[in-house]
Amino acid sequence: MMDLQLLLSGVIFGLSMGSIFFLMTVGLSLCFGLMRIISLDQLLYYSVGAYLTYSISAMIGSVWLGALVGVVGAGVTALLVERFVFLRIYARDITFSMITSFGILIGGIGIIKAVWGLVPRPVPVPIEAQWDILGTEVPVYRLVVVVLALLVYAGIWLFLNKTIIGKAIRAGIEDVEHVEGLGINVYRLFTLTFVIAGALSGLAGGLHAPLIMVFPDMGLEVLAFAFMVVIIGGLGSIKGTFISAFLVGQVVSIGSLVYAPLAQMAPFAIMLLILLIKPTGLYGSALLKR
Repeated sequence: MMDLQLLLSGVIFGLSMGSIFFLMTVGLSLCFGLMRIISLDQLLYYSVGAYLTYSISAMIGSVWLGALVGVVGAGVTALLVERFVFLRIYARDITFSMITSFGILIGGIGIIKAVWGLVPRPVPVPIEAQWDILGTEVPVYRLVVVVLALLVYAGIWLFLNKTIIGKAIRAGIEDVEHVEGLGINVYRLFTLTFVIAGALSGLAGGLHAPLIMVFPDMGLEVLAFAFMVVIIGGLGSIKGTFISAFLVGQVVSIGSLVYAPLAQMAPFAIMLLILLIKPTGLYGSALLKR
């Protein structure tokens, strides 16, 4: 039987992992919700954020500044990709956008290998302190990651519900043609949404970097988990992505404590079960063309 300390450690680990999953996949949900594209290249911006965090922290010793630079760098990279690639394929089929974005991901990984090499890079943990919770030493940094993810979710909710631009994006998610009829430049909304999505993916990479070794294929390694999160939560649903990310994080963490292979198998089993009951995911809507 699992003792309380081990269980608590697993829960905290799962919360921090779920936070990374949420930041990593919320961009996918935003892009699909508004633009009806499956943007697998978000995992490239996740890698860019991680590598820029590594580079800046190695140069000046500040992981937090590195993460900030990673967010900006990922957002700029997303802007360039949107302007030069996605702007030309918005009208194409969803499958085409998915294949194109996967090609961007693979090409970007090649550039990362050329710039930073193949050797995994360590990033120091910016907060090494630990808190004693019920007799268990809990890393403060993991708690900070969870708090930041919660703040990001709250910020996205406020942005989409309380600002004019956010309301326009929400309206575009519901009916793009209606928004165009009001004289709003939908493609500017697309660009803004894409940059926000890329920046959040970069934040995921920057925050995750101190918890893992940064390596070129890190985006590909989490691809399956990213798919599971957005499918379980429902494509295009921010709320669904949020709940699903923490669910998958807990399943992976607790499952690995019970029986190591469960960390890989259990999320797939949950995804299949949910799709059998509700094919669109927990909060998703039917797959529609824009």
